[in-house]
Amino acid sequence: MAKTEHIALTEYREYPVEEMTLRANNFYVEMRRRRSVREFSNRPVPREIIEQCLRVAGTAPSGANMQPWSFIVVSDPALKQQIRQAAEKAERALYERRASEEWLHALAPLHTDTQKPFLETAPYLIAVFSQPYGLTPDGKKKKHYYVQESVGLAAGMLITALHHAGLACLTYTPSPMGFLKDILQRPGNERPFLLLVAGYPAEDAIVPDIRRKSFAEIATFL
Repeated sequence: MAKTEHIALTEYREYPVEEMTLRANNFYVEMRRRRSVREFSNRPVPREIIEQCLRVAGTAPSGANMQPWSFIVVSDPALKQQIRQAAEKAERALYERRASEEWLHALAPLHTDTQKPFLETAPYLIAVFSQPYGLTPDGKKKKHYYVQESVGLAAGMLITALHHAGLACLTYTPSPMGFLKDILQRPGNERPFLLLVAGYPAEDAIVPDIRRKSFAEIATFL
């Protein structure tokens, strides 16, 4: 097995504890403002902002450094319309037949339904795909490791980057969402992971009045 060359860690930056504390506090305040939005403006967003946010996502850690993800950015109105039509068809089947009463009860406070206009209104849809395996130049399969975990980390960093840049987003996972692979003509080694809706929130956007768990409920120090 070929060995990977190692290089010195030169880009790490250490800060005084006071600055570390300030940076951590400020970042928490910044991220605490983040909310999932379902009402978007059609205002255009410069492509270079999306590109830079995707570069951030590409820095995420991954199992064996396989980087098993693909990000497909959709801004074409016709494609967005196709995605909306397919998504709403899947949603109707979910709400009318597939979802359990418990599931529907959990969704009720969010006031979601089968209509997904944001899929056409928002300037960008970012389809995130996972890759259970890669392909070598000669077409052979190359197994990827910790795929779901790796893609989840990259998606989280993308959400954070979009918020930090000043955009709103929504993580949308229609069930099932195989239609994304068909509409976007993705190769056989890719699986839909989630659809990220990105843009400016509508001027009259509203969000559910919900609370996040307290620190004591999510963290334990031993």
